[in-house]
Formats: sequence, C-alpha cells, structure tokens
Amino acid sequence: MLLHDVVDTSRRVAETRKRLAKLELLASLLRKLEPAEIVTAFGFLAGSLRQGRIGLGPAVLRDVMAPPAAARATLSVAAVDAAFERIAGESGPGSAGRRAGLLRSLMERATDEERRFLSRLVLGELRQGALEGLMAEALARAAELPAAAVRRAAMLAGDLGTVASAALTEGASGLARFTLELFRPVQPMLAQSADDVEAALADLGEAALEHKLDGARVQVHKAGEEVRVYSRQLNEVTPAVPEVVAAARALPVREVILDGEAIVLRRDGRPHPFQVTMRRFGRRLDVDATSAELPLSPFWFDLLHADGADLIDEPQSRRFAVLAELATAAELVPRIVTADAAAARAFVDRALAAGHEGVMAKAVDATYEAGSRGRSWLKVKPAHTLDLVVLAAEWGHGRRQGWLSNLHLGARDPEHGGFVMLGKTFKGLTDRMLAWQTAKLQELEIGRDRWTVYVRPELVAEVAFNDVQASPRYPGGLALRFARVKRFRDDKSGAEADTIAAVREIFARSGR
Repeated sequence: MLLHDVVDTSRRVAETRKRLAKLELLASLLRKLEPAEIVTAFGFLAGSLRQGRIGLGPAVLRDVMAPPAAARATLSVAAVDAAFERIAGESGPGSAGRRAGLLRSLMERATDEERRFLSRLVLGELRQGALEGLMAEALARAAELPAAAVRRAAMLAGDLGTVASAALTEGASGLARFTLELFRPVQPMLAQSADDVEAALADLGEAALEHKLDGARVQVHKAGEEVRVYSRQLNEVTPAVPEVVAAARALPVREVILDGEAIVLRRDGRPHPFQVTMRRFGRRLDVDATSAELPLSPFWFDLLHADGADLIDEPQSRRFAVLAELATAAELVPRIVTADAAAARAFVDRALAAGHEGVMAKAVDATYEAGSRGRSWLKVKPAHTLDLVVLAAEWGHGRRQGWLSNLHLGARDPEHGGFVMLGKTFKGLTDRMLAWQTAKLQELEIGRDRWTVYVRPELVAEVAFNDVQASPRYPGGLALRFARVKRFRDDKSGAEADTIAAVREIFARSGR
C-alpha cells in the first residue's frame, strides 16, 4: 500500500466529526492492508511509529524539509517503515547527523502532504481524532469481531498493533492467543475526571477512595526471585528501581502481577515533585548513588494475578482484598470505602494536606479494563486558574488546519519587564474560540515563521491547570501541568495579567 493512502485516510478522518464516519474510513483502509503492512500502517493511523521516538526534533525537521517535495506519491508503507528502522538503528558518535541524513533522503521522496504527515509522526503530534479507543473499534469493524474482544486482547497484549495483525489475519482464533502472562505487561486501566468528590459519588454510589499519588505508575511482575518492573508506557525499567524490586520480592507470594505507584518522598512523608521522581527512571548508571539520594517508595493499589489465579475479571473490592492479605498497610495506597459525601470530602482534605494531588474514586464492582472508556475510575483533583497573556500561537493540524491553535502562554514579570513563558496548550478550545482567536491573533501579529505567529502581548486567557512544576525548558524555570483554556478575558489587558510571582507562590504552596 502507498503511504498516500494512509495519509489520505488520516486527513479525511481529521476532517469529519461523525464517529461512525471515522470508523468506516479507518476500517475500510485496514481491510486493504497486506499482512506485513498491518502493524506499521495501524501505528501510523494511531499517530505513532513502530520504532517509537527516533530522537529528531523540530529544527532537524525544518532542515530536512528544505529541498523540494516530490511531485507525485510513490512511497510505500513498507519503504517508509524500512527508512525509520534504519534511522532508529543509528547510534554512537555522529549518529544524530546520520539520522538527519536518512530522514532527509526519505523526505525528498515524499509529497508535501506526506511530509507534513511524517513530520507530525516524528514529533508525536499527529492529532487526527483516531485515538486508540477509536482504532480498537475500527479494527473490530474491519475484522468483523466484537469490540470488547479486541479491547481485551489489546489490554493483555499491551500493544494494539500486534492485536490488529492477529485479528485481521487470523480472526477470533488470533485474539484467543492473548491471555494474561507473567512478564508480558498489560495496558493499564485509566481514569476519567470528575469535578469533585460529590460528583464522583453521584456517578459511582459507594466507592473506594484512594490517595492520588503524583508519582510514576509501575506494573510489577514476579515469578519466584525474578522480578520485572514496567512503566506506564510498558517499557521495562527494572534496573532503575531496585527498591520496587526488593518490595515485590518480599511479598509472601510466588507469582504476582501488581499495579501501583512509585514515588520519592521527603523525610516528613510528603511527596517530592513529579519530575524528581522521574529522575529515578531510565537511569542505567549510578543507580545506587541516586537511590541513596532519592529513595523510591512503592505503593500498591491493584492486583491482577496471584499464584496461578487471574484476578482481572474479579471486582475491584475482591482484588484489593487479596492484595491487602499480601502487603502491609504501609505498602498500600491509603484507602477508604464510602458513599458518604462528608466522609469523602474529609478524605480528600487529608490527601491534599499530605501533599498529594487529589483522590481516585473507584467503582467497587468494576473489573480491570485497559483504557478510560467507562467511568469506573474517576480522578478528583483541584484545579488552579490564572489569567495569562498569549505570546504566540502555532498553526493547527488535521481538523484544525488553517486555524491558530497551540497557544504560547506567559505570566507578567513586573520586576524585569515583559512576560515569562510557562508553556503551551491547545486544550479547551472550541471551534468558535479557534476561529475567533485566529482572526484576533493575526491582528496582533508582530512576526511569523513557517509554524508560528508571534503577537503583541495583549490577549489574556483564563487558563486552568492542575499544578506548577519546575522546568528547565522555560526561562522562568516553571511550567504549567495539564493547562487548558477556559475563556478569553476581553475585560483585561496584558498589564492586568497574573504575575510570575503568583505562579511561584502556587509552586511554593505545593511544597515543591
């Protein structure tokens, strides 16, 4: 299959809002794939490379796209995959230059539309409305299989592309191969959001409430003395986390699959910032020294398997009960079960007072399912808001093509003058807001490049966010986490925007 066919389908998916139409477009292309193309093309449609991140950023992409694009589409899916395989395989001195050269050769063979698609794939910014949930449904439709069976196989396989290959080439018998296995990580169950704990209880009734730790999600597999630890993205991180390995080995069980959180705590038991915990992951050198400086504390909150018994189809209350028989109270995430709003609110207050980011509310009768399709798990976190100035905006992709979308946000700096950038966001923007800001920001334009329009600092946006974190990426050393635009403040000027001092105060109050 030509890459052009995938790109064309991606564009058409991005242009339609109707879910059924998206599904049919995706399913139609999946049916046409040759067996050897399935994993690669499926990944392209879902917005990812089979090889993962290949270490090339925007500056390299701008350079390699300078030569003229190809006049007609000739690239095949297989040829593109082979090119990325070669790029990913480069290592050692001079590898960055060799990767850039290989990418340039690929881009010289791509049409302009294919180049835009490939560049967004490389940067992990392909937002076309074909998220994994939609892709699972499209796969079920293409293979004429129940969507629930596809989702379950994807959870157990840890990779929807692998499931796509089995489903499209072998049908139901292919899916039957995917079972819960030790040392094959399972896609984690995820949560949706609730406005507050009262809303969560209204949805769930009696619920298990747990402290929501701002650490690193870990999935731990143990068979005898062998222990392997996997990250949220299902990458093995065992060498970097000896404390997690030791805690798993100490459990009185021969075989187990655990779900939990690993976090670096201060001496008073309060959590360090998320990025401090993340310093422990991905390290291969000086692990002993780093673990002495920043020891990890693992906390378990779910159990998927114990000594030959699969528990993923058991209710949450049963899974936790078995877990509580194996682990000490100090190793478990703090938890209560209640339907009482006052008790729930008090529990939330205790979690926040301890420095955690909120609570998780879980349906006690829910089985373990990958993804966030339902509302069996709900996260409740307080949100902050600031009035920030728009400093620039990037042109959108896919359905947002032609609109200024990704906003650069800054806080006022009265001490030094000007504004301090705190990050970017495209979240929270309706079509009406996108259309309005595209016109408004071009009125305020002071310059532009191929990707970005820079503006006078006059437009103020009310921005909600979950937290402030330290960040070397921005001059002020701080960045907003999970920022989204609530509204534009046409009643405020840039001179009335919130200051960087206010942002630092929020950061300080969090104890970070």
